Formats: sequence, structure tokens, C-alpha cells
Amino acid sequence: MATGQSILVTGGAGYLGSILVPELLADGHRVDVLDNLMHRQTSLCHVFDDERFCFVRGDARDKAVLAPLLSKADVFIPLAAIVGMPACDADKMAAWSTNSQAVGSALGLMSREQRVVIPITNSGYGIGSTGECTEDSPLKPISYYGKTKVEAEHNVLDRGNAISLRLATVFGMSPRMRLDLLVNDFVDRALRDRAIVLFEPHFRRNYIHVRDIAAAFLHAIDNFEAMKDRPYNVGLSSANLSKLALCQKIKEHVPGFVFLTAQVGEDPDKRDYVVSNARIEATGWRAQHTLDMGIAELIRGLPMIRNREHRNA
Repeated sequence: MATGQSILVTGGAGYLGSILVPELLADGHRVDVLDNLMHRQTSLCHVFDDERFCFVRGDARDKAVLAPLLSKADVFIPLAAIVGMPACDADKMAAWSTNSQAVGSALGLMSREQRVVIPITNSGYGIGSTGECTEDSPLKPISYYGKTKVEAEHNVLDRGNAISLRLATVFGMSPRMRLDLLVNDFVDRALRDRAIVLFEPHFRRNYIHVRDIAAAFLHAIDNFEAMKDRPYNVGLSSANLSKLALCQKIKEHVPGFVFLTAQVGEDPDKRDYVVSNARIEATGWRAQHTLDMGIAELIRGLPMIRNREHRNA
């Protein structure tokens, strides 16, 4: 097991980072986090008792701040990003400079011996074919968010000594909660409004619990040499579902939930694909949190969340 490494996580106080960072510390690593706290979050307050944790408030695009942190890192995890189609469309310059340019700048500051584990999005598959999308399927992102993340992945893998994790749509509770993610959003609407109108309900995508993503990062670090220089889809293989099927699953937990299919109109998010996670599963990793477990968790946790700060856009 690759314990005791020094790891730099940019954006480490975000939705994923606030789950991942405590797990990295528990696994024996030293962790530095660089985050601008753009959502005014305090999601890492509970780990300051660990002397191996250091927090720096700053922007991942600022080389003067980034360089000294990178100089002592064995592993670089660039989580800092403008995430999601609406947020990226609202400020494309910020999206590109954070999601892609900042990663490229970091690579220029690193030695070849330093490792990178980068998350991107499997939305890079865009509108998939009739079969499963594997890591060898063409990347054809249809959103600006997807395009910036695919560009970042290309630069990281081209540089080498790196692993890319292509993440499915994430769900689950986190100290820096997000309600704009599809499962989280639909469960929130089922509890709050008891109803939702679906546009293009046949659109499919893959899902994954946020804690399983954290486990995938630890798995990649521990098995880096065997896994390096390749991308890996990271999702729950039993959860390649249409939006309609997702609503049906939520209704099993919230019986009063009503969902209707709109006969006119369209969803601005055109992603539609089925994803194979066989490559990473062949390395020994497998998602442990089912969709039912995640929905039940959200039902327990969402009553304490009631403001728009928890939506990225």
C-alpha cells in the first residue's frame, strides 16, 4: 500500500474533496489543500486536528501560490474546477482557465517523477452509441464543461505518469453539499415538491456515490504503477439508468412522488449513453454504494439542506 505520501489537492474543500481529504489522511498521507472557498464552505473544519493537514486559501490558477505547494507533492489531484454545464456556460473564461489551463500550468511546474490522478467527467462521451462506452470509445463532448475536462485529460495523459478517472454522475451527501447533481436534485424535488416534469425521459447516464469516488482515488494511488497512463471509467455498473427509471427508483422510497413526461420542450443537457466500468473493476475496485443506499441516505440528510448555496448554478 502506497501510504505516507505527500498529496496536493486543489479544490479540496468542494463536494468531492471534503469526502476525499479525510480518507486520504486516514490512509496515512499528508494532505495539502488549495481552495478559494468560492461557495463560502467550511467543509474541512473537522480535519484541522490532524497535523498532516494543511490548508491554503487561494486560486489554483495562481502559479505563485501553486508552485511551492507542488514542489513538495508526490501526488497531485486537481479537483479545482467550474463544474457542470450551467456554471461553465455562465462564465466560459473561468471554466477554461480553471478546468484546463490551470492543470496545464501545474504540469509545467512538476517533475516527471511526480504523479497525477485527475478526475474528469464521463460526459465526454456526449451522445453515446447503441453499445456501452468504454475508455476506447471516441470522446465527443457536447457541453463546454465536457470539452474543458477532456482537454485537461488529454494534456495529463500526454504528459504521462498519470491516471485519469472518468467519473459518472455523482450522488450522495457531503459536507459541501450539491443539489444540482441529478440524483440529489430529483430526490430533493421528490421530498420538497412531490412532483417533477421530465423532458426527454429516455436519456441515460451512469451514476456513482461520492464515497465510491473517494475510494477510487485511494485505489488509484495504491495501485498507481499497475494503472498509470490510462483512463478509467468510474461508475456503478448497476446504475446505467434513464431519467424515467431513476424517477421510478426514487418513487420506491418516496411513494407520494409524482413524475410526468412533458410532450413538448427539451432538456438542454443532451447527454445520453451507457458506460462500461469493466476496466477499473478488473483492477480490483468496485462501487460499494447502491443507488437505493444513496437515495435512502439523501432522504435522511436533505431535510437539513434548504438554500441555493448548495447549487453550483
